[in-house]
Amino acid sequence: MHSLARRYIKTAVAFLAAGLVLGVYMIVRRELGGAWPSPYLVTAHTHAILVGFMMFMILGVALWLFPRTRTDDRRYHPGRVEAAYWILLVGSVARFAGELARPWSAAAWLRWTVVLAGTAQAVGLLVYFWAMWPRIRPVGSHVREAAGERF
Repeated sequence: MHSLARRYIKTAVAFLAAGLVLGVYMIVRRELGGAWPSPYLVTAHTHAILVGFMMFMILGVALWLFPRTRTDDRRYHPGRVEAAYWILLVGSVARFAGELARPWSAAAWLRWTVVLAGTAQAVGLLVYFWAMWPRIRPVGSHVREAAGERF
């Protein structure tokens, strides 16, 4: 497993930890303090687990497992996958932090931070799949399918 795939996966684990800590905090406050969590905290928790953990894990494992392109294939650019990582990371961290801060502030700059961070998450995912598109190809399966094998 190369370093960028490991970075995606380790980042996923860090987001899982952040999401679990926030989830425990919210359930303790709800069950022992009678305080229901703010919708912003629920959104922060959801984004830490679903985008931060699940998407980074899926993207890291896909990067690790998808077949490499041929050396003469000029469509695949590893730098785009690296760029996608940073765009998605900055967007996810900013979204998580912005959602955590929203119950205490309705400042316009904070609302814009959340909107721009969410947009960065979407852009990061699109850049990743644009970069990975050449690696989504058959490696031997087209021969088995032509022979009549069903998957």
